Amino acid sequence: MKQRRPEVADVLRRYGEAYHAVLSTAQARVMKAIQACRTAALGGHVEICDECGHRRIWYNSCRNRHCNKCQSLARAQWIQKRLTELLDTSYFHIVLTLPEQIAAIAFYNKRVVYNILFRAAAETLRIIAADPTHLGAEIGFFAVLHTWGQNLLHHPHVHCVVPGGGISPDGLRWISCRSGFFLPVRVLSRLFRRLFLEYLEKAYESGKLRFPSSMERLQHPDQFQRYLVPVRKIEWVVYAKEPFAGPQQVLDYLGRYTHRVAISNNRLLDIENCIVRFRWKDYRNKKHHKTMTLTAEEFVRRFLMHVLPDRFQRIRYYGFLSNRYRQQKLALCRQLLGSSVTNTDLAASEQPLDYRDLYEQLTGFSLRQCPVCRQGLMVELEGIPADPPFMDSS
Repeated sequence: MKQRRPEVADVLRRYGEAYHAVLSTAQARVMKAIQACRTAALGGHVEICDECGHRRIWYNSCRNRHCNKCQSLARAQWIQKRLTELLDTSYFHIVLTLPEQIAAIAFYNKRVVYNILFRAAAETLRIIAADPTHLGAEIGFFAVLHTWGQNLLHHPHVHCVVPGGGISPDGLRWISCRSGFFLPVRVLSRLFRRLFLEYLEKAYESGKLRFPSSMERLQHPDQFQRYLVPVRKIEWVVYAKEPFAGPQQVLDYLGRYTHRVAISNNRLLDIENCIVRFRWKDYRNKKHHKTMTLTAEEFVRRFLMHVLPDRFQRIRYYGFLSNRYRQQKLALCRQLLGSSVTNTDLAASEQPLDYRDLYEQLTGFSLRQCPVCRQGLMVELEGIPADPPFMDSS
């Protein structure tokens, strides 16, 4: 019999409770949700194949946005929606990263600093793109917050997907960027640094930042300014490159991370004797694949440090892709590009599909087909009540 692969939920079920005393309320809710996901605690139903009679128990999902098993449908729907918005032009993938000194402040002030990160990144792109010496156009893009690296440590950065051009100031033409080049990275980096530090200082002056005992000295304004001196001098990392295989490649890449946190189950190798082993890619060493070994306690700590504040939006839209103007501006972009609406086959049907039909349409995997005979359909036989009652914590 094939051995079941280890999952993040297994680590949390076995070792999470020992860590419970030091968790925030949000982290505790996430851990409880993932521990209960697809177990009897959430209830479910019994299904039977209408051909071979095979039975299976299908437990309900927790639907928490941090669970790496629950968001396949949401991810597929998100990618589908983005595909309907693609324009007939090149696309660029831009990543803006916070230096370690700022990440340390962000760790204890997630909502405030992550919002500043989004704001500074978005304004940087829009200001430089609007400058006639660079592009001279209104651009549109979406940004996705990532707070982790391959080793699961705290590494806040935003991924932006940007069409290679924009709308002219008079709204009468589409201005394309140079072939293979969008905006100068060094210019982006320095404006991003300046804007971010300006907004961080304003947050500090208004008393919005808090510091733990290890950083208590930063409560004094002179110490805070001294802490920022080296950060003002270093180059902040900004990465920009045109995706070789087109914009869908970037969508597929980001789609792995838009609806889950930190690590996928397929990277886990084993869990044994309070030790967790998983694969990771060392980007600082020629992207070599390596194996990392952590104590279960440290793995839980690293995973839960990426729990977002309640109702925090980790995907945001700007410029002509902002929610308010998207439909109108996309129509204008297509008109200026001389192209018609694309991907109409991906548009939502007038009648809402059952989630199983929608999942199959978007992923190609059937939740109805019998996994044994591959001929029959699984039909619900009876329900299984949740025990104990469980509140959705997504």
